[in-house]
Amino acid sequence: MRSTTMWALAEARSKSLPEIVAVAQKAGYDMKGVVRRIINQGRTPLDDVEVAHAIVIIGGGAAGIATAASLLARDPELDIAIIDPADVHYYQPGWTLVGGGVFDAATTAHTMAATIPRGVHWIKAAVAAFEPERNALILDGCRVVKYQQLVVCPGLKLDWHAIEGLSDTLGRNGVTSNYLYHLAPYTWKLVNELGRGRAIFTQPPMPIKCAGAPQKAMYLSADQWKRNGALEHIDIEFCSAGAALFGVADYVPALMEYVQNYGIQLSFGNTLVRVDGPGKIATFRCTGANGVEQLVERPFDLLHVVPPQVAPDFIRVSPLADAAGWVNVDQATLRHKNWPNIYALGDVANTPNAKTAAAARKQAPVVAHNLLAAMGKAEGSAQYDGYGSCPLTVERGKIVLAEFTYGGKLAPSFPRWLLDGTRPSRLAWLLKERILPPLYWKGMLKGREWLAKPELADQ
Repeated sequence: MRSTTMWALAEARSKSLPEIVAVAQKAGYDMKGVVRRIINQGRTPLDDVEVAHAIVIIGGGAAGIATAASLLARDPELDIAIIDPADVHYYQPGWTLVGGGVFDAATTAHTMAATIPRGVHWIKAAVAAFEPERNALILDGCRVVKYQQLVVCPGLKLDWHAIEGLSDTLGRNGVTSNYLYHLAPYTWKLVNELGRGRAIFTQPPMPIKCAGAPQKAMYLSADQWKRNGALEHIDIEFCSAGAALFGVADYVPALMEYVQNYGIQLSFGNTLVRVDGPGKIATFRCTGANGVEQLVERPFDLLHVVPPQVAPDFIRVSPLADAAGWVNVDQATLRHKNWPNIYALGDVANTPNAKTAAAARKQAPVVAHNLLAAMGKAEGSAQYDGYGSCPLTVERGKIVLAEFTYGGKLAPSFPRWLLDGTRPSRLAWLLKERILPPLYWKGMLKGREWLAKPELADQ
């Protein structure tokens, strides 16, 4: 739709408006909204509004659905719309276990229509631009949506094309990634087929969603090779752009025990820049202790790739973005620093927390409360403390449950005698495998704020 829109604007000088509309319609695209931009010299007139809602949420992922549900739990009469072009809503935390042979991929996918809370309007479209000074959004196709309060949570962009050759070989030649729904099963297939050789697992520069996911895939793969007797014949290397195994030091000792037990080689300061799939060669930009960079080629039989991650294009070029492209919000209230009726949460916000579903679960009630307070329907200011959680699957049946707030401060949900998150635990595995999926679908996305009630700074 966006490409057709650009074509229509470019052809406006040589074709008549009826001709443009007819050609686009024949191709399956409705360009009637673009006519307004052509007539107005490329600008979309915002006085002719097609849709208006009191609250508009951009994004139907974990953060968007949870926020809508939390809002409705507080006031069922609210006028809310969610904008998202996707047909499917995914439980992305489950893809690690799909790649480890524990979950079936289909269990992590529900239709968007069934996931959006009852009573919420669904605008099945993509956002093209923001007009925050006029409380308006422009959708692809140039439709205009007006709002009183705006919540921005479209997630982030997996930048596969930032690595030369990667997009041409994903899903083939032993190159896989648990960051894609259709490739997580391929990870499990490759792990089971590899009896000897070299397996490389990569991690790009931060920020990325679920910073522990790159090594989760590695541990579960190594555990499977250990179980089927292949581990001693497989060289495993973890190539990370970072300088440490994990960002919160309290969890590193337990992880290092598994690194040593599995015989994993750690290579820090290594960023994947090119993949030759047919040749089975991965090229890394390596930064030495002296700061000198060099390119190093590594052969592989299995390559698990985590791509660089950035804010979506329409966010990065918008007035909502900070210098790095993320939505610029106050890290406690999640309100935009320049536009008081705009909030952001989830992966797209520039808050310095781990980008995880657990973070969104804590952020959604904060946004819901503060938004309603701005509308005069609640009192006090809710505060987000930076909570994030990363269940590190170190072997099938055991997890190191990392929970922390801003600054890497430990924030365990359970008493230490019951579950010590700094040590591998069977209970933490049961939490990840059995409890968190239904908690996600039937709790978080239904507005039930178990262990997620927002803290109020003032009342």
